[in-house]
Amino acid sequence: MLDVQDLTVKFPSRHGEFTAVQDVSLRVAPGEIHGLVGESGAGKSTIGAAVIGLLQPPGYVANGRLVLGDTDLRSLTPDAAHAIRGARISMIFQDPQTSLNPLMTIEDQLIETMQAHEDITTSAARARAIELLEEIGIRNAADRITAYPHQFSGGMRQRVVIALALCTNPELIIADEPTTALDVAVQSKVLDLIRELADNRKIAFILITHDIGVIKQITDQVTVLRGGRVMEAGPTPQVLDSPQHPYTQALLASVPRLDRKLDRFLVPSEVEEAAPPLVAGVDAEKWLLAGDTTNPVDLEVKDITVKFAGQRTSLFRRAESFTALNSVSMQVAEGTVMGLVGESGSGKSTLAKVITGLVQPSNGTMTLDGAPLPPARQRGRQDAARRTIQMIFQDPYSSLNARHRIGAVLGEPLWLYGLEDDAAKRRALCAAMLEMVGMEPDAIDKYPHQFSGGQRQRIAVARALLARPRFLICDEPTSALDVSIQAQILNLLKDLQDRFGLTMLFVSHNLAVVRQMSDRVTVLQRGEVVETSESEAFFTAPAAPYSRELLSLTPTL
Repeated sequence: MLDVQDLTVKFPSRHGEFTAVQDVSLRVAPGEIHGLVGESGAGKSTIGAAVIGLLQPPGYVANGRLVLGDTDLRSLTPDAAHAIRGARISMIFQDPQTSLNPLMTIEDQLIETMQAHEDITTSAARARAIELLEEIGIRNAADRITAYPHQFSGGMRQRVVIALALCTNPELIIADEPTTALDVAVQSKVLDLIRELADNRKIAFILITHDIGVIKQITDQVTVLRGGRVMEAGPTPQVLDSPQHPYTQALLASVPRLDRKLDRFLVPSEVEEAAPPLVAGVDAEKWLLAGDTTNPVDLEVKDITVKFAGQRTSLFRRAESFTALNSVSMQVAEGTVMGLVGESGSGKSTLAKVITGLVQPSNGTMTLDGAPLPPARQRGRQDAARRTIQMIFQDPYSSLNARHRIGAVLGEPLWLYGLEDDAAKRRALCAAMLEMVGMEPDAIDKYPHQFSGGQRQRIAVARALLARPRFLICDEPTSALDVSIQAQILNLLKDLQDRFGLTMLFVSHNLAVVRQMSDRVTVLQRGEVVETSESEAFFTAPAAPYSRELLSLTPTL
């Protein structure tokens, strides 16, 4: 179906040409799923963009053959390439929210795509669209087709994106990180759908992902990339069960294990170096130890209920309210890590926001170290809980002010909470904290967009620590990171917890990560607690049927 030989992609700039992909070869047969795996910057998405003809200018294909069936893709005129794109080759993008037009209904988007590539009436296109939505698992498709993208969950939106890719009956689909932001239950359904389409329709797939568990579960062939070059390729069982290249071996060793707990992760791209000299004599660790960071707290939430008002259906009426959390109780002992798991919509992030004071509960009480924890509306800037409880968010880019330099971002907690009044000392302390989390001190004068995802997450950790917290909430801190960067961040959080004895709430849909990080686990389902137990007991003998289902759906090696 697809033959790629010696593909080389370059990006010219004023500093010279950057080679993003060099001499990559791969073949994909009809009905075959070919996985591309590697760290960020390995060239996975660039290969997909080159095949479908969507390379960002000034990038260009410098060398190699790209043949789809009997069509030489490199010899096509722009009009001919446009005709093939969507008709014979389709793409499933990582973020369905940005892939769909928020101002158009699902019906209009599917019909528009079909009519752009073939001569079909609107009624016939609508009938095919409904049939397609039913095929990919959207119930009551005839009614749901008139909805807008925001009226679907993340998993349902991803199914709609798959329907858009399928509606022109393509020969090849490039799926770029199609399950990154999905929980294990929805991810399993999407992967089953891709496997079914490959088997039944004989559609060829290129699956781009950093999740090696997904590669193991669904692909037939796999190509391991690093720095734009092929490190190892072959049948998936052969490559993953008996890796020959040292990089592949290190990459597999960095994957969190579901079957056992590890003390530390191996980072394939990281060379351990001696710690750099301290900035201007400032020691960030001593500064943290001088505060109350090492006096961990315990947290108890009791019967927390959160209801969100329904959408307004008319000027005088609203839909019924939605209960996000229903009488949730949980206790986090001082100096321990509580893992909070459940599928999307279970209430994990809502509970984290209640604890930090970002969401107002409609009922229930909270105590921190035995003292009442005020709800959101009563928690003023001077309240000690504002500083004591800090949060590391899922997306470090959107949680860092893009218009401020890193020095201003990190220094804000110091002056906001009155921890350091002298501007020069604040700057030195921020630089020392950057060093402590593994960043260069000159990062203090740069902007967030100048860093990779893993580096931005380290900056987010440094900012949280500069408030001298005693309770740290990590809300999906590694879900969007590749395995090597994830290993770095998890190692960092393990080190911080060991050195300062922080109490932590670790929110994640990745159960393998939760096993490595947590002492206890609480499972949420539809806003209710279904199980709380010791971590090892949960992973070896879960009590609730829902917990067993989550564990069974988790891709593993």
